[in-house]
Amino acid sequence: MFENEYRSKLRTPEEAVKVVKSGDWVFMSHFAMFPQALDEALSKRVGEVSDVKVRSVCATVSPKICAADPEKKSFTYMSGYLSGHDRKLGEKGLCYYIPGNYSCSPTYLRNGCTYPPDVAMIQTTPPDNNGYFNFGAAVSYARAICEKAKTIILEVNDQAPWVLGGEQECIHISEVDYIVEKSYPLPVLPAPAKETEAEKAIAALLIEEIEDGSCLQFGIGGMPNTIAKMIADSDLKNLGIHSEMATTSYIDLILKGKVNGSMKNIDKYKTVYTFAMGTKELYDFIDRNPAFACYPVDITNNPSRIAINDKQITINNTVEIDLLGQISSESSGIKQISGTGGQLDFTQGGFQSKGGKPFICMSSTTMQGGKLVSRIVPSIKTFSAVTCPRTFAPTIVTEYGKAKLTGKSTYRRAEMLIELAHPDFREDLIKAAQAQNIWTRTNKIE
Repeated sequence: MFENEYRSKLRTPEEAVKVVKSGDWVFMSHFAMFPQALDEALSKRVGEVSDVKVRSVCATVSPKICAADPEKKSFTYMSGYLSGHDRKLGEKGLCYYIPGNYSCSPTYLRNGCTYPPDVAMIQTTPPDNNGYFNFGAAVSYARAICEKAKTIILEVNDQAPWVLGGEQECIHISEVDYIVEKSYPLPVLPAPAKETEAEKAIAALLIEEIEDGSCLQFGIGGMPNTIAKMIADSDLKNLGIHSEMATTSYIDLILKGKVNGSMKNIDKYKTVYTFAMGTKELYDFIDRNPAFACYPVDITNNPSRIAINDKQITINNTVEIDLLGQISSESSGIKQISGTGGQLDFTQGGFQSKGGKPFICMSSTTMQGGKLVSRIVPSIKTFSAVTCPRTFAPTIVTEYGKAKLTGKSTYRRAEMLIELAHPDFREDLIKAAQAQNIWTRTNKIE
């Protein structure tokens, strides 16, 4: 039915990107759905255009526009969450971070709080018989981008999974200006490193907090994989998942019957997410799988919606935390490492859920310049971002235990956090707490 319209809009990537003019804002799709063919075609226009601003989120390949234009004569690239590729570009001054809670991105776009896209370049699946293309492994806020864009170019990839969704996971051919075709496998995440003893200890502490019928959210990193393995081998049952990210670790949890969503109050029997990153096995597993529901991020990450499900367990990582309970999870000084993402969204949602429990996890130490340093510090580094303010500090977990900071005074927080620090650093932290007037000798930990 739509074959003639499809053919009339079909272009080569090089033809399609000619629509981009100097001064334009170009929004590209996110995560594993980054439009590689359009990026490559646009990179060939270096010198033809100037002051073109390009933004995406957590690109899983290194954008060719950056490699082709290291002096930024034509393109300035920005990302709402830094992937490893984005981080390396940032260190060279070729990628700039866009701060913000992930959940707010569609609202900011629709309400005019951010620059609207002149051109949207979105990777999708091929269309179905009704003329709909699917946003695949990154629904994210692709629909909001298309709503506000002056020109929409779809990059159709027949190897992208078709995700079943709650809403806004598709776009109709009538809304599209140009179509390009390119077949390639979606980028996969590298295999997680072998878990450390600290990660095993932290995971074991977290497993104690999960009960039958809990609804889970895991952040990005090796820790979630460790926890998922333990859950898969546990006696837990009737678990649900409401998260922003679908990972390969979900497959075992679903196939082993640990996760079925039967106790959820909303999206019952569905694993909810807004993007997927992992292995080819994951992309194949979510393809038209009715066990999953993919929503835009302003739905998945809305704290009030998260809280509708009882016993919402949220598990996220951090870089460091200071004695006041300020949590820095995305940067180290001026070095941007990742992004705010949904950490604050899910922490708030976990607090609001009946029986919910939000957690922030980290190993107590890390190596920097060949030296062992504490992740629990007197104060976060100058210029480091506070991802989760002390007013929302939840339960903190290291290999040395758990500390529920909620509702605690400054001196009690310092005391509890020092108990979670590596023993080699505790005395220095006590001295720092004394200097900050949040310690007394009667509170000294033996």
